[in-house]
Amino acid sequence: METKEYIESGILELYVYGLLSESENDEVNAMANKNPEIKTEILSIEKAIINLSSSFSPFLSHSQFEKIKAQLELKHGKVIDLKSRSNTATYVGWAASIVLLIGIGFQYSKLNESKEQINTIQTEKSKLQETVVNLESKNKTTETVLNVIRDENNTVVALGGQAAAPTAKAKIYWNQQTQVVYVDASGLPEPPEGKVYQIWSLKLQPQLTPTSIGLLGNFKDNSSKVFAVAKTSGAEAFGITLEPAGGSASPTMEQLYTLGKV
Repeated sequence: METKEYIESGILELYVYGLLSESENDEVNAMANKNPEIKTEILSIEKAIINLSSSFSPFLSHSQFEKIKAQLELKHGKVIDLKSRSNTATYVGWAASIVLLIGIGFQYSKLNESKEQINTIQTEKSKLQETVVNLESKNKTTETVLNVIRDENNTVVALGGQAAAPTAKAKIYWNQQTQVVYVDASGLPEPPEGKVYQIWSLKLQPQLTPTSIGLLGNFKDNSSKVFAVAKTSGAEAFGITLEPAGGSASPTMEQLYTLGKV
C-alpha cells in the first residue's frame, strides 16, 4: 500500500485514539519508523487533539510543571516520565467528554424547541376553535335574522323618530299567531352609559296602556342589532324609550325615541 493510501485509510486516527490491537499498533510503529511522512502525520493528528482538549482544560506552564516534578523527586526519588501515548490517551478522553457534553447540550436545545413548537400549536388550535365557535354563533344569528325578515306571517311595524330623537327609527316584526316579537334597532343611536332602550307594547283604546316587553341589553355587542323580546298580544302600537339601566315601570315620555301604529 502506498504512503498516501495508508494515511488516508484512517488507520492512523485509530492508532492515535488507541483503538487498534497490539499487533496493529506494532505494524503502525514499524511503518512510522520506516516512513517519516507517516510519523509526521501521526504527530499532526496528536497535536490536533491536544489543541482541542487544551482549549477546554486548565493551562499548566512548562516552568510550573518542572517545579512540581522537582518537588516529587525530592520526596520520592526520580520521577518516571509518562510516555506520550498516555498523554495522548488523556487528551483523547478529554476531547470525547467535550464532544459528549456538546451532544447533550444540542439534544437538550432540540427538546426545548420541540416543547415550544407544541405549545405554539396548542395555542393556535385554541384560537382556531374560538374562531370557529364565533363563526358558528354569527351564522346562527344571521340565520335567525333572515328567518325573521322572510317570515310572511310577521306583521312589520315601522317606528318613526320622535321629539327626543327625530332621526331615530326602528322596525317591529310581530307574529300575531305565535305572539313572538323581534326588534330591528339598527336605526337607533348607541345608548349613553347607564342607559338602555326599553320596548313597549301599547293599547290605545279605551286609554293608552303601555306594557314593557323587554330591554335591548348588550346593544353595542349585538352586531345585527336584531333583538328578541317578550311575546305580546292585542298590541295597537309599539314604542321605544330611553330609560335608566334596568328599565322603568312606565315609559319616560320625554325620552320617547320611536313610535309606530300596527
